[in-house]
Amino acid sequence: MYSLSRARFCAHKARRAWLCGGVLLAAVAQPVAAQNLSLDEALSRASTADPAVAANMARLEAADAAILQADVRPRDVVGVDFENFAGTGPYSPLGRYEATGWYERTWERGGKREARIGAARADVAVVAQQNRVRLLDRLARVQAGWVEALAAEAAIPVAEARLADLQRVELDVVKRVTGALDPWFSAERARTNVAQAEIAVEQARENARLARASLAAWWGGTGDFKLDSAAFQQIGTDVPAAGNSADLAVLAAEIAAAEAKVKLAETGNVADPSARIGLRQFGEGNDFAVMVGGSIPLGTKAANRGNVQRAQAEQRALEAEVAVSRVEIDREIDRLVADRRLIAVEVMRIDAEVLPSAERAVRLIRDGLARGGTAFTFLEFSQAQTAVNDARSRRIDLLRRFHLLGVRLDRLTGRHAPWLAKMETIR
Repeated sequence: MYSLSRARFCAHKARRAWLCGGVLLAAVAQPVAAQNLSLDEALSRASTADPAVAANMARLEAADAAILQADVRPRDVVGVDFENFAGTGPYSPLGRYEATGWYERTWERGGKREARIGAARADVAVVAQQNRVRLLDRLARVQAGWVEALAAEAAIPVAEARLADLQRVELDVVKRVTGALDPWFSAERARTNVAQAEIAVEQARENARLARASLAAWWGGTGDFKLDSAAFQQIGTDVPAAGNSADLAVLAAEIAAAEAKVKLAETGNVADPSARIGLRQFGEGNDFAVMVGGSIPLGTKAANRGNVQRAQAEQRALEAEVAVSRVEIDREIDRLVADRRLIAVEVMRIDAEVLPSAERAVRLIRDGLARGGTAFTFLEFSQAQTAVNDARSRRIDLLRRFHLLGVRLDRLTGRHAPWLAKMETIR
């Protein structure tokens, strides 16, 4: 029975060695031109190939067109009136008709034209600030993708180290089984764990490949690049210098636009007069006469009161919203900084306390199994090795959360604002 089991084990090891060899050949066959991709390089590539820039430019062009339209005064009117061309008695068809051709012009007063232009220009400023927010959000998503790719890459060594430990212990367990120190199911359990670890390594590599491809999709590239794992291991808790908040800049632009709309609404309190001049032809006698007329709306101030009050209320609401947003942004920055510090402390304690102890336990049990003693069993090694793997996985998850919180922190403090000038001058 032992010889059959030994043959089975040797065949299994040969198959695994062939698989490992295939993996090594694939690694050797990969292009050597792959370069390390830093965060700045990722942002640079995304900023030069982002289709959102074209959409933002179209929004600005639409806002600029609104300024052009705001400069247009009321159009002059030309008309023709026919009177008394049909009726009864003496007003038979075309008997005493009167035809009048006239020209009318309206004069805007109260600075309406200037107010319209000012409101349109304020809207351009709002669109520009909103575009900046959109671009910063996209850069933040690129940075988040870079963090996810780093986390996926960091999971590969953990899976490979676990596989190497299980493979070494599998050999020791098989020796103990053949020496009648452990039952054969221990070898089967060890072999099962090795197979699961091999699957975990393959999945970790595939996840890393997919994460790189997802990151490269931001600039339409491929995932044929490497990532510097050192950037993922850094856990600096320095608070980045706060720049001008893009979100508050949008609100400030909206306040200026609301103020311009108040001025525009107030110009509606002034009535616009109209004047008309025309030439009238009398069908009876075929005589001509010049006619002049004019008009001006009455009660414009009362009729426009609601528009003014609404514009003023919208301005007050935006001013209050700025104060609320400033407090919320400061509160979120403080929370992010505190959460990052807690994570950094836990990572340092895992490095200083948890991992050394857990790895020492694995080494002691593995050495005991290799010496052939009966003080340890494979079950104890499996539990100790699981503790190490859990600590390493926990550490990666903490680092991932740490850097994702950093993404949000960078977004709020405007760390990537210098990239906007490059993105806005592409087209």
